Amino acid sequence: MKVDMVCNKQDEYYTPFYAIKPIAKYIKPHSTVWCPFDVDASYYVQYFKKLEHTVINTHKANGEDFFTIEPPKCDYIISNIPYSVKTEVLFRLFEYDIPFAVLVGAVGLFESQPRFHMFKDNKFEIMYFNKRVRYMSDYTSGKITAQPPFSSVYVCHNVLPQQIVFEEIDLHEITIGE
Repeated sequence: MKVDMVCNKQDEYYTPFYAIKPIAKYIKPHSTVWCPFDVDASYYVQYFKKLEHTVINTHKANGEDFFTIEPPKCDYIISNIPYSVKTEVLFRLFEYDIPFAVLVGAVGLFESQPRFHMFKDNKFEIMYFNKRVRYMSDYTSGKITAQPPFSSVYVCHNVLPQQIVFEEIDLHEITIGE
């Protein structure tokens, strides 16, 4: 069964706080972070602002298409990218050569020939979690609505101190305020 069928071909699943917290500790203080797939309510936007970073967030719902806009001046690009266009997003991110950390499904990540060569030809790091990330369909309820049958990892470029980093997450830390 294809993973996009399991996920109902839905690209708008939202990342809970507990899956953002581990990557945040690798971001230099007072950085400018671009969240290219995030609305104002995004926990990425909210948490990085809480940590006193300057946050620039864009989203296709606001007419800001990642593939057509120029990247703003920033120190990092951090987001949960749409599953259906992960290959295209990753290629573009490597072209920018701006440090990035993007949350993606780990299943099949290296299995396409284009991605295999992309990873082979670029410096990258992976953050792997002790548990699977469970996603939300909205920010208001904080309820988990998607428990994918695969693990999620951060694919990074010039963010982590070594090529693979293991982090533990607490599935009960759903929102920033908890």
